[in-house]
Parts: sequence; C-alpha cells; structure tokens
Amino acid sequence: MKLPFSLARRFVAAETLNDTIPVVRKLNAKGLYVTLDQLGEYVSDRKVAVEATDAYVDLLRRIAEERRDSRLDANISIKLSMLGQKIDEGLCYDNLLRLLSVATEHDIFVRLDMEGSDLTHSTLGLFEKAYPYHPRHVGVVLQAYLHRTAEDVARMCELNARVRLCKGAYKEPPGVAYQQMPVIRERFIEHMQRLIEHARYPGIATHDDILIDATREFVGRNGITADRYEFQMLYGIRPVTQEQIVADGYRMRVYVPFGTQWLPYYMRRIRERKENLWFVVKSLFRK
Repeated sequence: MKLPFSLARRFVAAETLNDTIPVVRKLNAKGLYVTLDQLGEYVSDRKVAVEATDAYVDLLRRIAEERRDSRLDANISIKLSMLGQKIDEGLCYDNLLRLLSVATEHDIFVRLDMEGSDLTHSTLGLFEKAYPYHPRHVGVVLQAYLHRTAEDVARMCELNARVRLCKGAYKEPPGVAYQQMPVIRERFIEHMQRLIEHARYPGIATHDDILIDATREFVGRNGITADRYEFQMLYGIRPVTQEQIVADGYRMRVYVPFGTQWLPYYMRRIRERKENLWFVVKSLFRK
C-alpha cells in the first residue's frame, strides 16, 4: 500500500524537484539559506549508485540554472552510501569526484552527510581524500555524541574544513557514543566552541534551545561576528524559531529533504532511536 505524501508534507518539501524549488524560493525570501537533501541511502547496486550520482549532477545544474534566473540560494547534502560507499569505496570516490567537479564548476557547496558509526571512518577518509582537490566546495558532518569526535574536530580544524556539527540521530552502543543527553550537550558545546574559533564557517545544527543559547552566549562573549558560522535546522521543525533567529541577526540554514523515498527515511530514523519519534512529536507543537 502506498501511503499518501500528505503524511510527510510537514517535514519533506515535495516528491519532485520541480515542486521543491518554490519551497526553496519561499525560504530564501524569509532570509533563510537552504541545503537540498535528496532522500535515499544505502545503495547496494553499482548501477543504482551511478544513477544516484547522475541525479545529484542534474540537481547541481538545476540549482545553477535557477540561481541565474531567480537568485535561488541553495547548496546540497549527499549521503556517500548513495554513491556506492558500501559496495566499493573506489567506485564511491570516483562518483564523488565527478560530482564535486560539477559543484566546483558551478560554485555550489556539497556537504557529505554522516550516517551510522560503521561508516564514520570511511566517510571521513573519503572526505580527506577529495578535500585537497575541492577545498571550497566540500564539507562534512560530525556527530557530537560519538566518543571519537573530539579527535575528528581537531583534525577538521587543522584542515580548516567546513563542518556541520549535530548531536547525532542513530542508535549507537555505549562503547561508541555517549548515551546521556546532558553529556552529549556538554560535548556539543565543547566542539561548537572549538569549531567556531578554529575551523572555517561551521554549521551549528540543532533545535535544542540550550545549545542555541550556549552558541549565542559564546559568540557574544567573544565578539565573534555572525558571518563566521551559521545555525542549521531541518525543514518543518520550529519554523517560527528559524525566522526569529534570522530576525535577531544570525544566519540560519534549513535542510530541505525531497524525493519519493520519504517513508523509508522517517521509518528508519524512528526504528533506530526512540528519541527520534519523540522529537518529531514535540516538533509538531513547538514554534
């Protein structure tokens, strides 16, 4: 049975790119930057990985076209598992380089999303391999709840790389990730401070008021200007707060998912971690 897209409309812009572009324009008109996230992950067929790369190349070219015609402001986020990461890292790297060549040609930034901890080492390795060739057009995500993240933050600062810092949404064992939210928040704040001071234009990705306030307090206390970093949130989550952050003089980027694979995306997140379901429920009632 195919469930109606109306179930996902609050959190997924549309099933097609044509229907997503007007959503991006509306967000831009409110002063919000946008990252487009074409839904899908864990490709296990080489042909499908190449097709996914082709789709991302088409997406980059469409963004460039829309930017010329209507000043659209958007970049993209990709999951390397869609490019064949779990099939063959060499295949994935070749697909990534092809994608980044187009991104560089059109001056569009590409964020390498982070998935479960089984792919963290591979993702960071592929990022570091590609980064010297496209330093202005590729960045990566780090998850604050992983034990390894302090070392990864230090390395990204050494590279002067662009990092998106988030708490982390996957269910991970205690040996890999912190389990208690107060500890995760402490780690997030430590990493946020280091990235803002020592890395290039980090994205502070959180819907948590405690972490938003901690970031605002830190940059205010240290005289750090708003062009040194940006806040990031997901489409449909606290839209009023997103606009208020912009009104307060900060930068805000909205991650906008689109595509037909919205049901697997949300069901997988809910199955992986019970907190994700509670997060979605709470977001329906928060501004």
